[in-house]
Amino acid sequence: MVIGGGEVASRKAEDLLAAGANVTVVAPQPCAGIGALAERKLIEAHLRPYQASDLAGVFVAVAATDDEAVNARVAADAAAARVLVNVVDRPALCTFTVPATVRRGDLTLAIATEGRCPSLSGILREELEKQYGPDYAGLVSLFGELRQKMVALGWTGPRIREALTGIYREGVVELIAAGDRERLDDFLRPRLQGLDLGGASRP
Repeated sequence: MVIGGGEVASRKAEDLLAAGANVTVVAPQPCAGIGALAERKLIEAHLRPYQASDLAGVFVAVAATDDEAVNARVAADAAAARVLVNVVDRPALCTFTVPATVRRGDLTLAIATEGRCPSLSGILREELEKQYGPDYAGLVSLFGELRQKMVALGWTGPRIREALTGIYREGVVELIAAGDRERLDDFLRPRLQGLDLGGASRP
C-alpha cells in the first residue's frame, strides 16, 4: 500500500512493482506517473483520502504524502495493525528504512544512511544516475555471458576477475555506448584469447 499521489509516491510504487509486489495506491489527486501505472493495470488506485481500513491485509505500507498529520496517522495505524511501515523522510516513524536505488538492467546500486539523512541518499542517487548510465545494463549482460564462457572453460575465479577488471578499466562501457559491435569485438578478442566470443559481445 502506498499512501500519497506525488512523484515520490509514484517512484515508491514503481520500486515495489519491481520487487514483485501487488501495489495499491491511495491518493485524492494522483500525479501523472501513478495515473499511467493505473491505466496500464499495474497498480490498483483509489482516488480518495486515506483511511485506516486501507491497511487491512497489507504487508507493507509506504506513507509518501506532503501532509505530516496524514503520515503520522498512517504510522500509528500501521503499528496498531502490525503492518511494516515506511514514512518517507521520517525515520522516527518507520519500522524499516529503504535505500535509494539506481537500477540499470540487472545492476542495482543502493545508498543508505540508516535513516539518519534520507535527503543525502537522494542526492547521492542523483549523482550515481549520471555516473552510471543506461549502458551499464549492457555491461552486466556482456560480463554475465563472458563469465559463463570463462567458467565453462575452467577459468579460476581470480583469473576471471582479473580479465573482467582489465576490460572494464580499459573502456568497455564507452564501446557499448557507441554501439559499434565490430569495434567491441576487436577490443575484446586480444584480451580474451582462447575464449569464443560468439554473441557475448552483443549485449
